[in-house]
Parts: sequence; C-alpha cells; structure tokens
Amino acid sequence: MINYLLSSQAENMLRLSSDPRNVSRVENFVERVAEKYKIAPDLYGNILISLTEAVNNAIIHGNGNDESKTVEVNLKEDFDALAFQVRDEGRGFDYENLPDPTSPENLTRIGGRGVFLMHQLSDQVDFQDNGSTVEMRFALDNPRG
Repeated sequence: MINYLLSSQAENMLRLSSDPRNVSRVENFVERVAEKYKIAPDLYGNILISLTEAVNNAIIHGNGNDESKTVEVNLKEDFDALAFQVRDEGRGFDYENLPDPTSPENLTRIGGRGVFLMHQLSDQVDFQDNGSTVEMRFALDNPRG
C-alpha cells in the first residue's frame, strides 16, 4: 500500500506500509523532489541512497516488517537546504552506539551500513524520538530567495 496525498503540502509527504517491497517507491518520491527543486545528479544520488537506507531501516528494524505499521517521509523546505524526515512506529534504537562498519571485524558483515551511509552522504543527520525518527539535511547548490 502506498499513499500519495494530492495537496501541495502533501506532495512533500510519502506514507508507506511496512512491506520491504515499498522501499522501491522511494525513488518516485525523490524523482518528483529532484524535478521540483532542479537537483543536480550527485545530490539526487545522495538523497536517494540516504532516504532508501532510512526507509529500509524504518520498515525492517523500526516496524519489524509489520504491514499494519507505517513509515512516513516528510520533506521540509528551507532557503538553502532540503530536510527529509523519516518516522517509524518502533521503539527506536541506540544510535550513538552502533558498530563501526569500516572496522576490520565488520567489513564482511551483511548490513550495518545504513546509518553510516546517511552520515556520509547528507550534510546533517539528527535522530529524534529515541531513534524512531531521523532527519537528514541536504544543502542545495541553488538556494531560493
């Protein structure tokens, strides 16, 4: 199930049921945002990867693949940046004590790189609500005034 709301404010929102197949729907959302804000290709890639990782984590780890729970993505506009907030219905996690995916003992581990990638590809990452909400900020090359 996917919900695209139609009002101008709601076009900055994506609500997904917690089915891992819905992660693929993030790309359409990012494409619409990229078109609206004339986002450069590398920034588009950074947003797409970061948002996909955040939504994937919210579905799998936050909501436990429980399709009765939703993941909500909200876009907040600023003068010189876009901020994407991803919220799940889970209990959160200890985002300050994650294993370093670049340390030798973790290099061959499957998974565990999503939060690392979000930090690497966005300009700012903030966790709220005990980790059940993440906000990623991306500076725009073409600020609006």
